[in-house]
Amino acid sequence: MAKIEKILEEKGIVLEKVPVPVAEYVPAKTVGNLVYTSGNDCRLNGKLKYTGKVGSDLTVEQGYDAARQVMINLISVLKEHLGDLDRVKQVVKMLAFVNSADGFAQQPYVINGASELLVEVFGEKGKHARSAISANELPFNTPVEIELIVEIE
Repeated sequence: MAKIEKILEEKGIVLEKVPVPVAEYVPAKTVGNLVYTSGNDCRLNGKLKYTGKVGSDLTVEQGYDAARQVMINLISVLKEHLGDLDRVKQVVKMLAFVNSADGFAQQPYVINGASELLVEVFGEKGKHARSAISANELPFNTPVEIELIVEIE
């Protein structure tokens, strides 16, 4: 068993089936030695785990959990795209959006759910640059949407 998949198994993380895109795009694209993922949401078994705005409909803790689920989904995309998660040399950049209530300004704490999981799974290779941005609406009313740029070997 591959090293990263063993870590996922030890943590009880089950990778999701990558859904068929709802529009004209691909889940991931490799350019040179970089993989760019499309934005992902917090679906679990095909349904959004949470919906709504963080700061009114959801707590920071629920947003954190949503971000963690998004990252599980992104790791699933990488697994399907690469075949072997051990090919990940490093996570380069995360771009994250939080569906935020008016006046909500704790996006970094929400997105820590995704960032911390990357470090738990990939160790030093999981440390990344990131942006955590407020959005007034996100597709399907998901609370979090995230995309990644990953360097591969």
